Amino acid sequence: MAAPIKFGVGQSVVRKEDDALIRGKGRYTDDHAPQASMHALVLRSPHAHAKFTINATRARSLPGIGAILTAEDVKDLGGLPCLFNLEVNPFTGPPYAILARDVVRHVGDAVAFVVADTVDQARDAIEAIEVNWTPLPATIGVANAVKKGAPQVWPEHPGNVLFDVPIGDKKATEAAFAKAHAVAEISIVNPRAVINFMETRAAVCEYDAKRDHLTLTVGSQGSHRLRDILCQNVLKIPVEKMRVICPDVGGGFGTKLFPYREYALIAVAARRLRRSVKWTADRSDHFVGDAQGRDNVTTARMALGQDGKFLGMDVDLMGDMGAYLSTFGPYIPHGGAGMLPGLYDIQAFHCRVRTVFTHTVPVDAYRGAGRPEAAYVVERLVDAAARKLGMTPDAIRRKNFISPRAMPYKTATGKVYDSGDFTAHMKRAMEIANWKEFPKRAKAAKKQGLVRGIGLGTYVEVCGTMGEETANVALDPDGGVTILIGTQSSGQGHQTAYAQIVAEQFGLTPDRVRTLQGDTDKIATGLGTGGSASIPTGGVSVERATRTLGANLREIAAEALETSAGDLEISGGIVRIAGTDRSITFADLARRPGVDPSKLKASATFTSADGTFPNGTHLAEVEIDPATGIIRIVSYVIVDDFGVTLNPLLLAGQVHGGAMQGIGQALMEHAVYDPKSGQLVTGTLMDYALPRATDGPSFVFETHNVPCKTNPLGVKGAGEAGAIGSCPAVVNAIIDGLWREYKIDHIDMPATPERVWIAIREHQRRHSL
Repeated sequence: MAAPIKFGVGQSVVRKEDDALIRGKGRYTDDHAPQASMHALVLRSPHAHAKFTINATRARSLPGIGAILTAEDVKDLGGLPCLFNLEVNPFTGPPYAILARDVVRHVGDAVAFVVADTVDQARDAIEAIEVNWTPLPATIGVANAVKKGAPQVWPEHPGNVLFDVPIGDKKATEAAFAKAHAVAEISIVNPRAVINFMETRAAVCEYDAKRDHLTLTVGSQGSHRLRDILCQNVLKIPVEKMRVICPDVGGGFGTKLFPYREYALIAVAARRLRRSVKWTADRSDHFVGDAQGRDNVTTARMALGQDGKFLGMDVDLMGDMGAYLSTFGPYIPHGGAGMLPGLYDIQAFHCRVRTVFTHTVPVDAYRGAGRPEAAYVVERLVDAAARKLGMTPDAIRRKNFISPRAMPYKTATGKVYDSGDFTAHMKRAMEIANWKEFPKRAKAAKKQGLVRGIGLGTYVEVCGTMGEETANVALDPDGGVTILIGTQSSGQGHQTAYAQIVAEQFGLTPDRVRTLQGDTDKIATGLGTGGSASIPTGGVSVERATRTLGANLREIAAEALETSAGDLEISGGIVRIAGTDRSITFADLARRPGVDPSKLKASATFTSADGTFPNGTHLAEVEIDPATGIIRIVSYVIVDDFGVTLNPLLLAGQVHGGAMQGIGQALMEHAVYDPKSGQLVTGTLMDYALPRATDGPSFVFETHNVPCKTNPLGVKGAGEAGAIGSCPAVVNAIIDGLWREYKIDHIDMPATPERVWIAIREHQRRHSL
């Protein structure tokens, strides 16, 4: 077996991106400041639902004002499109206008766009715009929205339902329940989350009047998709008329993948004023202007055999769309429902999926995009089934896990799992956590007046299905290599990861590999980054293009060294005749006279229609103070199957970050809307709780990898997994403790100290009567 390449696949290479970032040399969108740029702000609705008239005459006369755009000024623009529809029973979504006209449908709905010489002047104009509001009744929450007589968000969608469709086999599922020994049932809320990345959205648009050309610099998860939607669907101009550049991006988590109103508005303003225009969201803009996540209400039942086998699963799922359909909004609950069977051999499955409008900010993909919601449902249900039958959580899982011998396994929803050993990673997590000794720890905690709980969250997800990605790899004159690819890093470490794939074949150090992303003029195509697709898809493209380039370089070197290509080996940027000291450097190859330039570059395209299926076990142990309801995570173990590990260091960072986001959702994050007024009560970081370092545990993370059989690199996507396994693990641990001590079997996220304290006091009150 060959020794591993120092900087190659499997090595813990330190991120090459970090040096610039920690020195303050990063370049984010707000750092881009063309001379004489104007500044823009958005006037947003203070009402969840209202009719309005608007008069900007006085505001337009204020000093420094370049333009004030209202719905009338952008009436010729197309709206923001929804890129998902059902193959069966397709729907027609409502318009998502670039600026609201006559009626607003959520707090933060955009009604005017102000451009001025300074931000302060723009703010003065915002305050001077006259808007007459006539508030209307609002609908908040899907449970309320589907009630008879609820205020309607869109008249053309009566009952506030976009679509109501089945997934699976209803008859087979009913038959399974008819013969069940017992039925476990849960009704749970997956609360709405605000996705708080470090860098708020921003955009700068420059206009070249000579070419009638726009350059949009924007912090996005993908430049090409954004350009194409803005040009083709909204601005109605040829894509050649716009260049989109994505510099450093400070976090995305799905939310920066979508086009937003401000990007179209800033382009219109720059073109009209023939000036550069800059817009940067403040955190308040973010809370009411950016797509939010999760927000499902679900009832799920499991038909159980006497031996603990799962006979069938039936689910009723309602997903909140908010007031408009965001880019992939309806896909999230519908696509996520396909993963509801989880890791289990469930032959009969049925799910009713309803997507529902409310007077709230639109909802779209957030780290995991439907799969965390699905894993949370099935894992909560499996624990409920264990309690119903008097089984332990691990025993009922072992009983029902899909066996490795059954791979490839087609689920009742049509997903085909190619590989995995689910019992093995659960067993390993339990060993690390010393599961067998938990009763002793619980007993010791009780002596101190505390309640301990332990919980499992096993999961499988599907990812890497964004489509095809093309990588172009070129040899540079200095002997380094440049990669051009349409994925977009938002903190994951793509430059390092792709450099390792090149190093695996060429032995180059990371500093000699340059990766260029996020520029539609320099990179021909790209899908951006989402759904953990960059390495499973883009990585394969880079590997294949590098392999082709290597063959080209051997061919050139064979001529230079007067030997056959088969006698050559590549290492450290040098092509050498094996077993000799005769060699030629990459730099000499690049400068060699008469070389066909096409031989110094290569491209490859890869797509994974079936996706990959990472899976794993999260195991959480918590300590609850019944006097205060405060929960402390005392132990947290993760054992994941990611197929092949490209970089253990980057992987651990991805898993830790995702797990912390899940922990935040499980314990504290909640976008709360007032049920009557529709106001976002948690509209700032003063009111919306995010996890701090002190809220997280010291993670123990391992992999138990089974190479993916459908991916040429053997990898399975890893970027979202931490957010998928964490919520059920933490909440199951909390309920385990509450059930053992108080026979409390339900609590919804976020399990705040207040909620836990109330649940305990309610139990004590009932039992004191």
